Amino acid sequence: MNPRSTVRRTSAFQANALGHYATPPHKAILVAPFSAILSSLGYNQVMKLVIFAGGTGTRLWPLSRKNFPKQFIKMFNNKSTLQLAVDRVKKPFGLNNIIISTNEAYVSMTKSEVPEIPVSNIVGEPEKRDVAPAVGLNLMRLKKQGYKGPVALLWADHLITNIAGYLELLKTSEDFVRKNPTKMVFVGEKPRFADNNIGWIKIGGELTDKGFYAYKSWKYKPDFDACADMYKSGEWVWNSGYVVEDLDFALSLFETLQPELFSGLRRIYDALGTSKESQVVKEVYPKLPKVSHDNAISEKVTGDQAVVFLADIGFSDPGTLYVLKKALESDESANVEVGLTSLSDSHDTMVFNKEVGKLVAGIGLDGMVIVNTKDAVLVVPKNTKAEEVYLVL
Repeated sequence: MNPRSTVRRTSAFQANALGHYATPPHKAILVAPFSAILSSLGYNQVMKLVIFAGGTGTRLWPLSRKNFPKQFIKMFNNKSTLQLAVDRVKKPFGLNNIIISTNEAYVSMTKSEVPEIPVSNIVGEPEKRDVAPAVGLNLMRLKKQGYKGPVALLWADHLITNIAGYLELLKTSEDFVRKNPTKMVFVGEKPRFADNNIGWIKIGGELTDKGFYAYKSWKYKPDFDACADMYKSGEWVWNSGYVVEDLDFALSLFETLQPELFSGLRRIYDALGTSKESQVVKEVYPKLPKVSHDNAISEKVTGDQAVVFLADIGFSDPGTLYVLKKALESDESANVEVGLTSLSDSHDTMVFNKEVGKLVAGIGLDGMVIVNTKDAVLVVPKNTKAEEVYLVL
């Protein structure tokens, strides 16, 4: 066995010192007469994109830690998934239309990772309250700034291999929402395997708008047997977590489906742009109900309020170690070795060694994941659910 120290793969509002909530003044920029008319109506020609980057990466332990979560780790061509998320959309949508929502503790790290993003577009959540409050906070900020139109909710920790397809789905979904402002678009991905660490969406027949399907139901992280059946059925697709929706419609769903949460968000809205903004956000936000956007909104909408755009963009959420392995190596039977490693007579196994000067070796392994860091070692079968490895140091 010859140790290797290589990576093997075959594919590949305004932040300030006092708080991160000072809302910049809204300025209308008149480019042409038609743009002036749109601006006077509060309508923006370019969709706003909110990229959520506040997670602690619990499912990717021990690679991901609270003080340096997965969205900041440079694992793909020496870039982090946050950097890749911004790279994908900055040219077609423009930096001014990209908002990064993160935990207040990660604001400085976010600035360093994506310095091209305007500081005023980096929103620091004062406390981790799950995704629904974070979505609501950003929707309220856009509303206060006078924005009207579609908003895309995106994620900082995903991988996309078909960038052209990804941009096309965003544009197609934006156009759909402009024509159908009382419907939200869930983006489903054609499943490539039975992934039981993400959610699934059941779809109906294709609509008259090409690529869009009727929305039937959700299933979040089914057990492996159920997941295998869903994969074979052809009626279920991966839930990418991406949503495109009209700003006002999105806020109306919060008001109807989550009145307690909406009440707190409304208090924040009233304070935005005033001298009490920072004080009210820091007082109210930590008391908002702690609930995911899926549980709060997405799972409660009806088939009349949502559709599914079926994409094939090479989406993966490397939030679990085995999905990370699949993202690094498209051939399931092949191994992935990162760092000083040596595998013999082994298949479908990933060894991720971050400790310099120490060899990690394996013989006769099949479907295993091994991670070695300076202070932790993890050895698990590939189908271990993320919740069973729920440690973050």
